[in-house]
Amino acid sequence: MIHIKIVGICGSGKSTLALHLRAMGYEAHQIAQEHSGVPDLWLRRNPPDVLVFLETGGEAARVRYPHLNLTDTYLDKERVRLAHAREHADCLVTTDDLSPKQVLTQVLTRLTELGFAKP
Repeated sequence: MIHIKIVGICGSGKSTLALHLRAMGYEAHQIAQEHSGVPDLWLRRNPPDVLVFLETGGEAARVRYPHLNLTDTYLDKERVRLAHAREHADCLVTTDDLSPKQVLTQVLTRLTELGFAKP
């Protein structure tokens, strides 16, 4: 079975994407690397077959998580922590103006391009 790890800043849609991929039979996990100073956290413990990076702007993140104080400075620090993962991502999706279904569709398209059949 294909093993997918998902990284991105807070509010980028990691949990939602992982939930949808698991419902389809994929082994998908969101990695809370945005809170870690370990650049290659995504690579540790069961390295993924595919690394998905979800990008989003500050405004979209704040709309999705209005109860958090997601300042641009805070989100910039998260992006620095995620730089290694972004550089090594197999799939990069900017989620600002996309619905969860559209994000899923883009990821599934990329999985097909990479030669991974549906589970």
